[in-house]
Amino acid sequence: MAKSAKQSLHNLITDPETGEVISTDSGQVVADINLSLEPEWRSFDSEGDQSRAGAPSSLARHDMGLSTMIGRTDRDAGGNSIATDMRYRMERLKMWDSRSRMHSPSERNFQQAFSQLVKVKDRMGLPDSVMEKAAYVYRKAQERGLIRGRTIGSVLAASIYIASRQMGVLRTLDDISADSGIKPKEVGRSYRLLVSSLDLKVPVIDSNKYVAKVANSTNLSERTKRKALEIMAEAQSRGVSVGKDPMGIAASALYLATRFTRELRTQADIAKAAGVTEVTVRNRSKELKVRLRIKVPDIEIPA
Repeated sequence: MAKSAKQSLHNLITDPETGEVISTDSGQVVADINLSLEPEWRSFDSEGDQSRAGAPSSLARHDMGLSTMIGRTDRDAGGNSIATDMRYRMERLKMWDSRSRMHSPSERNFQQAFSQLVKVKDRMGLPDSVMEKAAYVYRKAQERGLIRGRTIGSVLAASIYIASRQMGVLRTLDDISADSGIKPKEVGRSYRLLVSSLDLKVPVIDSNKYVAKVANSTNLSERTKRKALEIMAEAQSRGVSVGKDPMGIAASALYLATRFTRELRTQADIAKAAGVTEVTVRNRSKELKVRLRIKVPDIEIPA
């Protein structure tokens, strides 16, 4: 019996996927090994390119998520208390570890900027793709020395606006200015600087997206949205919207659409939802009616 048990110990294999130790004689699972014995770097393609295991790196962190971290516990891996002299040595290591992660002014700048980026992302509900793109633009601005003489908040807000435009996420400059606490003029000034200095290609957001945003804010029906989109399509085909603020054109198209569907909304209501002035809605509405030859039905609009 002892001899057969000794022989069975030599007929064991380990399944690398599940970590189970299996006997080749009986197929019985002898033990479970939950600890992964694989290397940190693995190859997932035929070309042999290695990819890093563990948490992914991120441009939105000052150290890209690749720095080390010493825990704050005062016990070792076995749960035993660390001796006093070793505890003192570990405290010194923690201090120098935290200092080594921010040894240059640029890294301190990144830490302050990206902590603000996380706050703005949570307030505005931005996706991670916009966050990564904004961090990339900010890092490029730091490399070119464009932040010198300007506030971190204004350059960061401009980077978020550029990233939102490039990723097709509908966020206006006023929205970003309000959530970041930076004046719109400062954000606009930094935006123009980044676009010209970094030679960025910022696409124009489709005005139809603004129609849906304003319509949802004013609780308009789907029928009114479709009518406004028809007006927008006609304006774009005739070149009426060229050079105009997309939000102003969208608000004016919605205002004209409400006259057709008889969903009573004032110019003040539409302008407030769109973040533009009543004068803009009035002037753009008159221009659309004249150039598109729209005959708006006469109905009484509440004051």
